[in-house]
Amino acid sequence: MSLAQQALVELRSAHEFFNRSTRNLTEAHSAFVPAEGMMTVAQQVAHVAHTIDWFTEGAWRAEGFDTNWEEHAKIIGGYTSLAAARDWFERAVAAAAAKFEASSDADFMTPIPDGPIMGGAPRMAIVGAITDHTAHHRGALTVYARLNSVVPPMPYMEM
Repeated sequence: MSLAQQALVELRSAHEFFNRSTRNLTEAHSAFVPAEGMMTVAQQVAHVAHTIDWFTEGAWRAEGFDTNWEEHAKIIGGYTSLAAARDWFERAVAAAAAKFEASSDADFMTPIPDGPIMGGAPRMAIVGAITDHTAHHRGALTVYARLNSVVPPMPYMEM
């Protein structure tokens, strides 16, 4: 199995688990936030989408990852609709899948440019990072769901 095929298996699993875990959240939950200063439901999903784009773009950019955190926060903070955030998530997964499908094993083994984020690691390292980050936020969103008396589905299979 090529590295692209491995990356696609992991990405598709993360995509499926995220969507399954969060599917009981509705547009009516978009603005829910458990406490002041935390991201809303819509912002959590937008953050996941943004981060998939960020990892995919940063690993292939000559200058590495964009670390303009204030700008990233502004983009995510502008999301007020869960539906819009979910649309971005779907586009981000599709773009990452397209990038992975178009990449050779040599592309995946090329080191990420030097820098504070994964500098020198092979590009393939972003796949695990995307999976971990997506899992972290789907877990947070299941807590948000429970705080709204919504039972999140089991992420790994239909029951």
